[in-house]
Amino acid sequence: MAYLGEDIGKLGFGLMRLPRFEDGSADIDLICKMVDRFLEAGFTYFDTAWVYGNSEEIIAEALVKRYPRESYQLATKAISWIGCKTPEEAQAHFYQSLERTGARYFDFYLLHMTGGPRTTVFDALGMWDFVSQKKEEGYIKHIGFSHHGTAEELDEIITSHPQVEFVQLQVNYLDWENPINQSRACLEVAAKHGVPVVVMEPLRGGLLATPPENVARVFEEAEPKQSPAAWGLQFVANQPNIITVLSGMNSMEQMEDNIAALEGFEGFAPGQMDVIDAALREFDSFDLVPCTGCNYCAKVCPQNVGISGAFLAMNADLMFGRHVQEWINWGGGKNPPSACIECYSCEDACPQSIAIVEELKRAVPLIG
Repeated sequence: MAYLGEDIGKLGFGLMRLPRFEDGSADIDLICKMVDRFLEAGFTYFDTAWVYGNSEEIIAEALVKRYPRESYQLATKAISWIGCKTPEEAQAHFYQSLERTGARYFDFYLLHMTGGPRTTVFDALGMWDFVSQKKEEGYIKHIGFSHHGTAEELDEIITSHPQVEFVQLQVNYLDWENPINQSRACLEVAAKHGVPVVVMEPLRGGLLATPPENVARVFEEAEPKQSPAAWGLQFVANQPNIITVLSGMNSMEQMEDNIAALEGFEGFAPGQMDVIDAALREFDSFDLVPCTGCNYCAKVCPQNVGISGAFLAMNADLMFGRHVQEWINWGGGKNPPSACIECYSCEDACPQSIAIVEELKRAVPLIG
């Protein structure tokens, strides 16, 4: 089914976690091959953001300079609540994204990460009027926003801004009834308003691609040839009102698995929802920190604490009985949880509404 007059396949290429070398530089050759394979399979939607490191420059090299502009859809985002105090500073995100990508226009443009106090910043800086103006000028085809708040907040934003054409939501089977992320409730609000959805975090930051052994066993017994990641992607693609499902692929193996999951996918067969329900019952035995590794907390932490790495290590310890040192070191910061000064800046920035300070206290005995 086409949405907003666009013919878009159910798999979208999320560009937040692109493959990189040990020095942090992008593996451009591999990214170009992944872009080629993605387009070859008939998928066309690419999602980046002003805040995703140098992702916009990378996609300029791997996609924009190599393919006709009309052969793909490119989405990017403005995150006005980081470092913007004037309308001009907020608008600069758009112009910088346009220059970095060289795309001439954006098919989908989003105000990034509404929810809580972040929502009011876009209004205060006049960003809704600005993006509407840019659409009139031909620089934006479709206006939307990415939401990390409650269903009630989502309802208020869409009601207040009738120019909204789509919304990007975190949807996955683990968060379906989660009182914080509210995947199901948010989808229902979007449907009520007739606003189609781009899905982010369908695999919960990769957690659902490599689930605990007891969860993986449920999927393997149901369908030995299908990966846990495929189950997660198909669950989301099976929902109504979905434009596309973003996956942050960083290897050709992930690309091939994701393509196999959604190429020609027409919905769950009878009994497949029962498998998801069985997997959820297994997940209920764990008390995990719902961190997706986005590292927005790290950008505002004055103590440079490796927050997401600590949480990944905690979750690994809960699920596997061990923690991985590399996960502790990875996470946007260099210092251990014990360095936290309880300023709570991280919690204001967290799209998952995690009680980060309390969770860091819980991590101290494990990590230091």
